[in-house]
Amino acid sequence: MGVSIRDVAAMAGVSVGTVSNVLNRPESVPEATVERVRAAIAELGYVRNDAARQLRAGRSTTVGLVVLDARNPFFADLARGADDEAATHGLSVLIGNSDERLERELRLLALFEEQRAHGVLISPIGDDLGRLGELRERGIPVVLVDRSAPGSGFSSVAVDDVRGGRLAARHLLDGGHRRLAFVGGPAELRQVADRAEGARAEVADVPDATLETLLVGSLTVADGIAAGERIAALAPADRPRAVFAANDLLALGILQALTRAGVAVPADVALIGYDDIDFASAAAVPLSSIRQPSLTMGATALSILAEEAADPAIEARDVLFEPELVVRASTGG
Repeated sequence: MGVSIRDVAAMAGVSVGTVSNVLNRPESVPEATVERVRAAIAELGYVRNDAARQLRAGRSTTVGLVVLDARNPFFADLARGADDEAATHGLSVLIGNSDERLERELRLLALFEEQRAHGVLISPIGDDLGRLGELRERGIPVVLVDRSAPGSGFSSVAVDDVRGGRLAARHLLDGGHRRLAFVGGPAELRQVADRAEGARAEVADVPDATLETLLVGSLTVADGIAAGERIAALAPADRPRAVFAANDLLALGILQALTRAGVAVPADVALIGYDDIDFASAAAVPLSSIRQPSLTMGATALSILAEEAADPAIEARDVLFEPELVVRASTGG
């Protein structure tokens, strides 16, 4: 059994309350007593139970961050921005990976609720936000990240993904391409749907242009490779002349598959991704992409969450950043 605060008090010859004061308000205790208590702590190897203390206070100092794919560098950067901002509020961030699976998302939310998290940042799966409403009703504020949800009652921090989709498609159309393909999935991810919607709207403005959709199971390099192999297997006359991938991991997988099959990028197929992760510029053929300000998004979401934790009556806000086109060699830039 571990050393308790009572053991420390007995060795130092003081009350439990005095030990508590030394741990929390040492300035209120005579210096000689502080030294005696600290010596007892060191000799016994006492480690305070901050989790129990925080639970007694009603809320921990941990913020839960639920992301769709922890392997995606975009979410790693978003988490870094959130964690840097959390430190200024005396908070820490714990990341949970839903892996784009609803059952995992629900398990993570249950875990953060059990731990009485200070709040939750989440990139949710699907449009049913009922479980998030339950968290908020129980005193745990929730802010959506990488997902715009105006009118939902939740604050959100995201990029205008419809605008991003339009930017990507317009860039491909301006390159003279008329047979385009969008690769993305799963369809229930709002980010994917919005990017596809933007691309379709832009292509619809050009009478002789077409956009086919190739759905994949997830936004990973492996799914990108599978999609790239399907594209490479088509006869050149049936192959899309340009591809817009819903994120950079997909685009990098497509690039790998096309290159292995002898389909040149961008000479045979132009390719653009989304997120502008670090690997995009370091690819064998540097990847054009739509940039999101991931660090700023994470920091902004955490700042809003801290405000809502301090004042639950504060009005929900929807922060929407503008995406940016970054042109590199994969589209002939």
